[in-house]
Amino acid sequence: MAILIAITGGSGSGKSTLAEALVSALPEGKAVLVREDSYYRDAASLPGFDAATFDFDDVAARDHDLMITDLKELKAGRSVTAPLYSFIHHGREPGGEPIPAAEVVIVEGTHVLCTADLTALFDIRVFVDTPSDIRFIRRLLRDQSERGRSADSVVTQYLATVRPGHERLTEPSRTHADFIIADATAAVRLEDPQAVVRLAAPVLAHPLLLPLLEA
Repeated sequence: MAILIAITGGSGSGKSTLAEALVSALPEGKAVLVREDSYYRDAASLPGFDAATFDFDDVAARDHDLMITDLKELKAGRSVTAPLYSFIHHGREPGGEPIPAAEVVIVEGTHVLCTADLTALFDIRVFVDTPSDIRFIRRLLRDQSERGRSADSVVTQYLATVRPGHERLTEPSRTHADFIIADATAAVRLEDPQAVVRLAAPVLAHPLLLPLLEA
């Protein structure tokens, strides 16, 4: 059975950076990464869909049923094909992303500890605690550079759904975490390799992962 690790925290907390660091730190081929963002529902196909008002920060925007199905397959040692989601078109793209079976499956996302059936699948649960101002700045810069968003649209969405969703769903989910990692770097961009190593160290020291590192 594969080891499933959940990495959660608010938008811009550094979840992706931590998850990618864990994949890199483990022996080559031992770990794969699954992103919850791939499992957004095909919002663009919904009747009356309006990207300006749709709440992407509610757990209902995620297809957790499909995600649970895929993670059960990966946990059993079988490969899957994850959906491809477009943040430009707000819908699923044709095809998918092949995810091979591996000994460790690292899953990152803001809602991965918000659904009981999904939470129950994980062997290690991590919450990344990052100051809200740092998280907002990171999100603002990311959405402009990577998703073609204007600053005004990012701010409007943050106040309307991102912050309320974090307070209602993501923040309370920290109670399901095995441990909390505090990102005290105050870095707008987590580009210092040593800082990332320090964030990953508590996870890599988990008894389930030590045998892989010592092999």
